[in-house]
Amino acid sequence: MASTTLLFLFAATSTARDIAFPPLSPLGFQQNPLLGSSGGSLLGDGIGDAPWAGLTTFANLPHVHCLAGADAEEKEEGEAFDIAVLGAPFDTGVTARPGARYGPTGIRLGSRRLGVGYNIYTGESTYNTWARIVDCGDVPLTVLDNTVALRQLDRAHKVVAARKTNASSYTTPRILTLGGDHTTTLSALRSTSEKWGPVSVIHFDSHLDTWDPKVLGGGISHYAGVNHGTFLHIAHEEGLIRNTSIHAGIRAPVFNRHKDLGNDARCGFEMVKAREIDRIGIDGIIERLKARVSGSRVYISVDIDVLDPAFAPATGTAEPGGWSTRELLSILDGLTGLQVIGADVVEVAPVYDNVGEPTTLAAAQIADSLLTLMVQTPVG
Repeated sequence: MASTTLLFLFAATSTARDIAFPPLSPLGFQQNPLLGSSGGSLLGDGIGDAPWAGLTTFANLPHVHCLAGADAEEKEEGEAFDIAVLGAPFDTGVTARPGARYGPTGIRLGSRRLGVGYNIYTGESTYNTWARIVDCGDVPLTVLDNTVALRQLDRAHKVVAARKTNASSYTTPRILTLGGDHTTTLSALRSTSEKWGPVSVIHFDSHLDTWDPKVLGGGISHYAGVNHGTFLHIAHEEGLIRNTSIHAGIRAPVFNRHKDLGNDARCGFEMVKAREIDRIGIDGIIERLKARVSGSRVYISVDIDVLDPAFAPATGTAEPGGWSTRELLSILDGLTGLQVIGADVVEVAPVYDNVGEPTTLAAAQIADSLLTLMVQTPVG
């Protein structure tokens, strides 16, 4: 009896059919939410063009070893690209919780759903346009010496910015940096200044980050004076930024209300405080930012702690009372038309995130918005 039952079960399984659904679209085509970049799909049996196949890159972009041959006497030309995503795993310039060296990996993981489809607000696809966007991976940075690490990052930015572009009309690649603590922005500004001249900075943050190194760290040593709270002061001293820069989302305390704010103005910054959004709204914030940097090339730096800890708990120096993810994304979308020549998302420390990963998801979406601004306005 048992052998008869087994024979019956084997016969049933061997003749089982695949489930087939009839076409649902009256227009004669099938919707395919898992469509790959070159038309392949996960809905069939194919595996060659699955949008999430292979190594994890930002928004499933192609990986290019952008630093290949950087140490050789004869430089390799390498693959051409127009915009590069570059990881900066550095977090030894912080004054609070470390962990942002794992930010680039966390942001890439948060971006896995991106790169496919079209923006519901613009109707456009950032990744299917004139620009070839690639992920260069992370810069190899020593964890033992900040001076050497920042020198390595300086060099990496210069190497990537010197690569050949895919679009003949725009000859300098632009870089979106995934941090890393905010000290890493200094290397990016050195690179952009060399290629584009001094830029206006739109600095989304809860902190000023223009402290004089003598005030924050420099009293200990010159080495300690280069950190995530002084990099904008140093950028001003080096002539990398214009006196038409602006902070957005500021709400953290200052050490000395007269000296710190006076020094901030001397470094070329105006300020939009976090709670001003309640009075002037998102449109008012956008108007203030665009008016301040009008007519100049712009670098946008986003410290994830500009968001309230309810939306982005995974950061080193969280400050209550920040903006929501939706508010920040709406503000970024409103900056369309600016000549954005570089950008970054920094201070993401995934170890402090919760199981829903709200911080890395938000950071990835912010990075996507920054790439969209670059694509919308090519800069020659």
